[in-house]
Amino acid sequence: MGYRKSKISHMLTKVDMLGMSSFDVVVIGGGIVGLASARALILRHPALSIGVLEKEKDLAIHQTGHNSGVIHSGIYYKPESLKAKLCVQGAALIYEYCKQKGISYKQCGKLIVAVEQEEIPRLQALYERGRQNGVQGLRLIQQEDIKKKEPYCRGLMAIDCPYTGIVDYRQVALSFAKDFQEAGGFVLTNFEVKDIELAKESPSRSKDGMKYPIVIRNTKGEEVQCQYVVTCAGLYSDRISELSGCNPDPRIVPFRGDYLILKPEKCYLVKGNIYPVPDSRFPFLGVHFTPRMDGSIWLGPNAVLAFKREGYRPFDFSARDIMDVIIKSGLIKLVFQNFSYGVNEMYKACFLSATVKHLQKFIPEITVSDILRGPAGVRAQALDRDGNLVEDFVFDGGVGDIGNRILHVRNAPSPAATSSLAISGMIADEVQQRFKL
Repeated sequence: MGYRKSKISHMLTKVDMLGMSSFDVVVIGGGIVGLASARALILRHPALSIGVLEKEKDLAIHQTGHNSGVIHSGIYYKPESLKAKLCVQGAALIYEYCKQKGISYKQCGKLIVAVEQEEIPRLQALYERGRQNGVQGLRLIQQEDIKKKEPYCRGLMAIDCPYTGIVDYRQVALSFAKDFQEAGGFVLTNFEVKDIELAKESPSRSKDGMKYPIVIRNTKGEEVQCQYVVTCAGLYSDRISELSGCNPDPRIVPFRGDYLILKPEKCYLVKGNIYPVPDSRFPFLGVHFTPRMDGSIWLGPNAVLAFKREGYRPFDFSARDIMDVIIKSGLIKLVFQNFSYGVNEMYKACFLSATVKHLQKFIPEITVSDILRGPAGVRAQALDRDGNLVEDFVFDGGVGDIGNRILHVRNAPSPAATSSLAISGMIADEVQQRFKL
């Protein structure tokens, strides 16, 4: 990791020394999707100058650095959806990339376990969905086979999903950044985008205009100019779209997911990923057991409204973020439609015993004294004005002198990390087609 960080800071110094402020393409957002996209673009177009703008001092520290680390197989997603296609492709690409780069991962598998009789039809439907999506190695197993794979887990029936794995996605993202820079790309950190506008000298109706007609300015008044922009801004994707004069909808609503950690002396209880049968009404997969690359076991996450877009602690609060969510999104409608679910999630967030009671359905031996409060992540969930959670990836552009030079990645929640290399290929195709590179 130290080598990667020194490489990045070296490249930043080089940018400053050269006074590099003009690029053919700028990617806004230094998370895993932005870095994968920048890498794909420069490998495909090595003659272009490409820059990544990241508002933090380090790369990949928000959604990329605060997730469960699971390499998803693609079983959950609606057949023929972008999520399904990109996840199945992306998982294969991530495994291949990690092998090539020597990045540690574990293909530890996953059981999706039905613990109640009424869950079995949903489990069987999920199995059929996974087969439709082309997920490798799926099989339905009964109680005795569940015990063989997870000796401490109880269940009536389960889907054995051997293709699921775990990895440190921040390590993967920093490797993407290293590839990008070694291919000639530039990374500018501490660059929080405040304005996106046309260069004043550019005649608005000129066919050619200036070579770099778009000006991107940060909160310190520094600016870069470019021909084209790709935004991968995660929790700020709606605001960046609005800054560029494009459609602010769908709005981002931040959901915090709190994890618990199994005490080290109890980690023998879990071998691989253990997931509940998901409720198809929600995009959240439910509280699950997830082994980590460091040997720890995470339990969670729940899903509660975050009062700040990067609010990793329960009492983090931003008045602007909350007003945006209440006034501009369909949150109120969502709350009324799913009131009991929301109350239950809030209750579990406050009381460990409620979460443990749920976990005991799968592993009865777990007690409150076996767990510790752990880290949290914030999911950027797109929500339409009718209160519907936007389930699939959303990519769009705009109109006018700026809008037709921008491609926005508007909704890229889980499994975006798994899908990052597949998403980046699609973005590179879309950029090439839209901008005629």
